[in-house]
Amino acid sequence: MKTILFLCTGNYYRSRFAEIYFNWHAQQRGLLWRATSRGLAIDSLNVGPMSRYTEAHLQNCGIPFDQYQRLPMDVTGDDFEASDCVIAVKEAEHRPLIERRFPDRLEQVEFWKIHDIDCASPEEALPRLEEHVTQLLERFAA
Repeated sequence: MKTILFLCTGNYYRSRFAEIYFNWHAQQRGLLWRATSRGLAIDSLNVGPMSRYTEAHLQNCGIPFDQYQRLPMDVTGDDFEASDCVIAVKEAEHRPLIERRFPDRLEQVEFWKIHDIDCASPEEALPRLEEHVTQLLERFAA
């Protein structure tokens, strides 16, 4: 089984959605990949284990998420070490955080351009994230 690590800032909204969406669809396709997610700068201001926008969008997709109910987790060097693929969901936001905390891991990271809620509504960002994850699933299935 191979592992993909999705990174965002707080491990509360985008990376959690990508993790759960990926795992659901990888299992449906019989892919030998499993996703995890972590944050690069965990914010204690987030309420609960996961964004309500993430939960609502997963419900709309018909994807169960009860088993993913956990508090956001900070990324560690061990997370990079255990991952076959690492994706940070917004380059402008996450490249500086990785450069500062894990400069030796920068070349391991693939960067996307999915905005956080301060720059794009969930109605814009989450479908865009779905598209990227679906393309990733197709790449791994080939």
